[in-house]
Amino acid sequence: MRLLPFSSLLCFLAVLVLAGCGSGTPPTISQGPANRSVIAGQNASFSVVAAGVGTLTYQWYRNGESISGAVSATYNIAPTIAADNGSFLSVRVSNSSGSTTSEPALLTVYPIDVLTYHNDNARTGQYLAETILTPSNVNQAQFGKINFLPMDGRVDATPLYASKVTVPDKGVHNLLIAASEDDSVYAFDADTGETIWQVSMLKAGETPSDDPSGVHNFAIGVNATPVIDRGMGPNGVIYVAASSLLTRDGTKTYYQRVHALDLALGTELLEGPVDVAAAYPGTGDNSNGKFVIFDPEQYRERCGLLLLNGIVYTTWASHYDVRPYTGWIIGYSESTLAQTSVLNLTPNGSSGAIWMSGSGPAADDLGDIYLLDANGYFDTTLDSMGFPIDHDYGNAFVKLSTHGLAVRDYFEPDNGVVESDGDIDLGSGGAMLLPDQSDSLGDILHLAVGAGKDSNLYVVNRDSMGKFSQSNNNIYQELVGALAGGIWSSPAYFNNAVYYGPNSSPLLAFTVKNAKLSSTATARTANIFGYPGTTPSISANIMSNGIVWAVENATGVAVLHAYHAANLNEIYNSNQASGGRDQFGYTLSFMTPVIANGKVFVTTQNGVGVFGLLR
Repeated sequence: MRLLPFSSLLCFLAVLVLAGCGSGTPPTISQGPANRSVIAGQNASFSVVAAGVGTLTYQWYRNGESISGAVSATYNIAPTIAADNGSFLSVRVSNSSGSTTSEPALLTVYPIDVLTYHNDNARTGQYLAETILTPSNVNQAQFGKINFLPMDGRVDATPLYASKVTVPDKGVHNLLIAASEDDSVYAFDADTGETIWQVSMLKAGETPSDDPSGVHNFAIGVNATPVIDRGMGPNGVIYVAASSLLTRDGTKTYYQRVHALDLALGTELLEGPVDVAAAYPGTGDNSNGKFVIFDPEQYRERCGLLLLNGIVYTTWASHYDVRPYTGWIIGYSESTLAQTSVLNLTPNGSSGAIWMSGSGPAADDLGDIYLLDANGYFDTTLDSMGFPIDHDYGNAFVKLSTHGLAVRDYFEPDNGVVESDGDIDLGSGGAMLLPDQSDSLGDILHLAVGAGKDSNLYVVNRDSMGKFSQSNNNIYQELVGALAGGIWSSPAYFNNAVYYGPNSSPLLAFTVKNAKLSSTATARTANIFGYPGTTPSISANIMSNGIVWAVENATGVAVLHAYHAANLNEIYNSNQASGGRDQFGYTLSFMTPVIANGKVFVTTQNGVGVFGLLR
């Protein structure tokens, strides 16, 4: 065999190395794609910086699935849509010796729409797509009431906002969806105030329900905030819970129904509505000895509806503690309106209604539901796993699995029975989930907050909520007395701060650091919010220009306030302008401002006030 000269062998090896044939080294990634946060409609760009011998090739993946045609060092999503939120983008870089895949980058897309109570299923109250309103232009000279949308009755349900809806024969509109206690649902053009459609939830001969308890004399029609799925039906679907009453020959018959309405037209879909009826094993209030029975006369749907994994969940409150009643959660298919699941939280006891001052139940990405149950029977005798032996969860912070709809975990205060008996219940406030938090050791924690009438702020670890002990609260964090006056409202979250509006108190901010809330409020408003306090909402352009909005509703005439999110210094209120320019109506018990596309919408006793930049 003839051997190559040593110099020739070196040249041959060098060629192999340059060609990647003899190195066996796949590409290296020096800079992978970075996380991106954008507003729906904006572009999101991801790129990679890689090195290696030979020709490099690229393939991008979304949630592990290859993206056709995405074969360069940069990948653009243009424009983003709400459904892109939560996507993970990664890229595989290859050469002839192998491939290397980047760490995934998270795409967060903040929606322009407001399709559920308090903006998202975590119930954070954040509208992070606000590019028009800023702390510098929200002042009495530039900002104020620009419209009023009259309706046929009280508006206790919080409005919803759907952008760029194509309405047959009427063009494209930004729609504000609002519902009244007179059982009407409206679609307004959110920019001009034009009524696009109005429909009634009543059947022939019916009227809105009265209050069977006799405590109040106003109608009960649509009491709860609806929920919208823009991907359902030909134009999107609004799911609505409505109460009605048929009086015949002096006999009253009460109805609770779930409706599915076409977003663009208001027409009934899915052969709806369906009557709410249910039975659950138990011997508690209104039982036939084997099952507790849902009696439409005894209930109203007060909490905002929850849409989760194709199911619309309804939760049922009583009429001012007038028994018999228990705590019901009932699910309906969003595609058929067929009843899918039923759970009762006090099946062998009494009370335990779910109302949370109108807040909707919260839900996490794993499909678990969180809510605060009102005063009702709780079994202090526990089974070997720490759960009540008779399955009664009155006055508890509850986690529900949607796989069969069952209690998965809970927290009951050690004095929960005493507080429940005294109507100092936990269920007067709404639950809220915090974004994932890192503690001082770098561990990721999944937390939720809740509060009721006892002035304590409870922070639970959603992976281990604490259950019940008669001697102490086995809870992640408890801020005793932090919410003086008690809570008849829901919190909000923005930029590592939790905002609460207690009864007869300033609006308070608690800083979140190392997965703990500050032991006392780190900021507070100069003004006081009388009963029932206030539920704040947030507007921001992703993480900039944060504004906290809150309604003062204890003074007869409602007052809208706006504050710097960082320090709660006031920048505007609707009483500042002379001549009552910005006054918009009389108060309701629970008023939650809605912010969307440069406007703020606030309900009143006969319509919706609209605020924005003055022309």
